[in-house]
Parts: sequence; C-alpha cells; structure tokens
Amino acid sequence: MLVFIHGAACTPAVFTHQLKAFPDAVAVALPGHGVPGAGEDIASFAVAVEAHIAAEGWRDVVLCGSSMGGAIALEIAIRGKLPLAGLVTIGSGAKLRVAPAILEALRLGDATVLATLADAMFATPSAETRAAMFAQFESVSPEQRLADFRACDAFDVRERLGAIAVPALMLVGERDVMTPPDRSVFLADRIAGARVELLSGLGHLAMLEGPEATNLHLAGFVDSIGG
Repeated sequence: MLVFIHGAACTPAVFTHQLKAFPDAVAVALPGHGVPGAGEDIASFAVAVEAHIAAEGWRDVVLCGSSMGGAIALEIAIRGKLPLAGLVTIGSGAKLRVAPAILEALRLGDATVLATLADAMFATPSAETRAAMFAQFESVSPEQRLADFRACDAFDVRERLGAIAVPALMLVGERDVMTPPDRSVFLADRIAGARVELLSGLGHLAMLEGPEATNLHLAGFVDSIGG
C-alpha cells in the first residue's frame, strides 16, 4: 500500500490527487502539521512515521515522500526498521540545503517569504496555486515552519544511501528549482536498482501540478514490485 509523507510547512492535502487515484493509499500527517506534537529533525519525524505505520499494522508499504517527506522516507529506508516494499521520492534529495535568507526570514516571521516559497513550488505558478500553498503554510505554526526548514537544512544522508535495500523510484519535475533534478539523479545513482523519472514541464510539487503524469509513474512502479 502507498503511504504518502508530505513536505515542510505542508499537510497531507498536497496528495489530494493521489488519494483519489489510489483509494487504498493513505497520507500521514507529521507531528505539528494538524496533529499533536512537534518535529525538530528528520530523524524524529521518521520515528513518528514508523510508529504510526506499526500502530496501524500496515503491510507491504511503499513510502512516497515529497521534498522533506522524501527525506523522511529515505531515513526510514536507511534505518531498516520497517519491512518496506518500496520507496518513492518526489522532488527530494540526500542533502536538502536551505538558503540562509529563507531561514532568517522564517525566523523573523517575514510573511513575504511565504509568497516566495509558494511560487517556487510550481513551474508555472498562478493565483490559484499560490492560494492553495498559502492555505497549506498557514495551517502550520510559524515555529513549526521554521523547524521544518531547519530540519531540511541539517539533513544529509549522502554517505548512508548504500544501506537502502528496497526498490526505489525518484520522481522529479524538470523545472524543480527547490530540489533540482540532479539531486534525484544522485539518489538513483547510489541506491541499488533505483531509477529516476524526469517529469516534463513540472516543478517542485509535481504531484499537485501534474497529477496525471505523477500518478502514471506511481502506478507503474507499484505494479512492477507487486505492491
């Protein structure tokens, strides 16, 4: 079964189109993102997701994480405490540096940075996509938004990718400026048997901007591993 993990300052709503296309899939809410608790780093988010999956008794799990969610999925796969059937990242990487100016603006509570981030999520931003992203961002506290991006900035598993031993697919928008395609190529080159798919004309949140293409690749991957 597909289990989706959202990214920084977001909620499971970013996977709206995927949940419609895959009725048996679920999207988990990270601590501090509509559910109690708070997350301070990728490892603590990973522990929370592992606990949630174990408590629900889900089996044959294919983790699919977007951006920070991809980092969490990578961390879970590296830890190897869950018997995963597969791993998918969407616009993610083994290292997720965040521009110091963005971190400082988030620390100061500068609302203009949210507009910058909202537009950076899509290859072709619009008033509609901007409004959708603002709704996501505003549902997460300023403190948690900052913690999320700090967690991304500190994340680095480049030397640990060899521990991943499950089928893996890296999806990335051709025009992703947040986590450019070379980050996904790096992952696929260092995870045994992994492959990368470049999504033409799409940006960082490819699953929102191009759900048809994203869902097609997801379905093909799940079918290929018998999930």
